[in-house]
Amino acid sequence: MLIDFEKKEDKLIAHLVGELDHHSAEEVRIKIDDRLQRDLINKLIMDFSKVTFMDSSGIGVVIGRYKKLLLKNGVVCITNVKESVKRVFELSGMFKIIPLYNSVEEALKNI
Repeated sequence: MLIDFEKKEDKLIAHLVGELDHHSAEEVRIKIDDRLQRDLINKLIMDFSKVTFMDSSGIGVVIGRYKKLLLKNGVVCITNVKESVKRVFELSGMFKIIPLYNSVEEALKNI
């Protein structure tokens, strides 16, 4: 899995590319946490437009970032989720606590 980071004002956008599963989850977790800490950011937008597959390990990554940023009065949101990945999110009930936006631009305006 590749992650392209983009910083807009006080927000970090993580553009995820590939499969977010048990093989890549730990690496994704480390890279995102490192960047959040290095840049002292507490608003994270996770762009799933190029994520082709996600399993429960991906849910763990998102929930972990949510909990971590919640302690810092931060925010996590998700954008551009494909239908197959969206199903995993819906089954987990995650959209009850983490907002979903159709685009990065929409998320930037709302968080």
